[in-house]
Amino acid sequence: MSDEVPLLLTPGPVPVADEVLAAASEPMVSHRSAEFEAVYERARDGLEYVFTRSTLDEAPTGDGTALLLGGTATMAMEAAVSNLVGDGGEVVALVNGKYGRRFARIADRHASVTRVDVEWGESLPVADVAAAVTDDTDVVTTVHSESSTGLLNPVSEVGAVARDHDAAFVVDGVTSVGGDAFKLDEWNVDVALTAAHTALAAPPGISALFATERAVERLDGDAGPFYEDLDWHRRRAARSQTPFTGSVPLFRALAVAVEAVEAEGMPERIRRHRTHASAFREAFRSMGLDLFADPDGPTRFSNTVTAVSLPEAVSGDDAEAFFEGVAARDVRVAGGQAHLDGRVFRVSNMGDVDGDDVRRGVEAVGEAMADAGVDVDLEAALVAAEERLD
Repeated sequence: MSDEVPLLLTPGPVPVADEVLAAASEPMVSHRSAEFEAVYERARDGLEYVFTRSTLDEAPTGDGTALLLGGTATMAMEAAVSNLVGDGGEVVALVNGKYGRRFARIADRHASVTRVDVEWGESLPVADVAAAVTDDTDVVTTVHSESSTGLLNPVSEVGAVARDHDAAFVVDGVTSVGGDAFKLDEWNVDVALTAAHTALAAPPGISALFATERAVERLDGDAGPFYEDLDWHRRRAARSQTPFTGSVPLFRALAVAVEAVEAEGMPERIRRHRTHASAFREAFRSMGLDLFADPDGPTRFSNTVTAVSLPEAVSGDDAEAFFEGVAARDVRVAGGQAHLDGRVFRVSNMGDVDGDDVRRGVEAVGEAMADAGVDVDLEAALVAAEERLD
């Protein structure tokens, strides 16, 4: 192992600033205390900034309510769908990766589901979405940045289809909100959701959703699971409280993390993530590797997660040699998920990451590939990364 500080380049959890970790270790207080209410307000205010000001000019993008949930993003996904479909509603779920599939599986438990399903890593045809959504559709779900494949899905175009049929549009922004542009009104998003442990750069355990005024009018808390009754969450949020016992350390950490986002400013944060993602993509291409996804039409590469196909020499059962080589350099990258296990590796540029971390990640991947017998051009990769970082 190296003597360097371990570098986490996984799509969640991500590197967390020291001050965020320090906030989580402060002395305990009651979750029904005035001290906790103040923490809740800070976290909520910061989240509302992130949800509504994620543009390059920091202009407001919509009005609504941010809700903090005592669980990771899967809880927010189920809360959104279940509170909007009622009993026996209809959902159109867009699937081109693991998290789109998770949305569909969640919806299957609460509604009748029509899937728009393509191979993981392929672009979602907007024409197929338009053919699937009807005036009977209650909810349309999609993932903005599909971290399992490294794609940025066409939320704007899908949102227009959903609005044409008066369907609620629910978007998983777990690896985009806080790291890339997100436009509530322009994209016709009714509910957006994210998690603490990705682009917000806080420890895992809390998720958040933003419900627009249009969405709030459609929520039916009784239709959701008891723990995910969003009407109840809204009532308690009005008092800066949670319906159930809140994790005081995690709320404290999140409050500091979102304040750091606002201090940096979303315009600069968006540019930083786009620069680092571009550096990773061009470095891996110059190294001689192939990116996994091939975006088409309005679909783009994710600006927070890069998915790369594993060369044959380090694919399948042989992938372990590559991942062990990266880990030996005190760097962690992620493997493929589900049937992509052994076929791709994924690198995140979310969290407390700077240009030196990008260089270190490129170097670790290149050296591990070479050690495993893959012919790569590390020098060209580092030059390509430097050109983007400059």
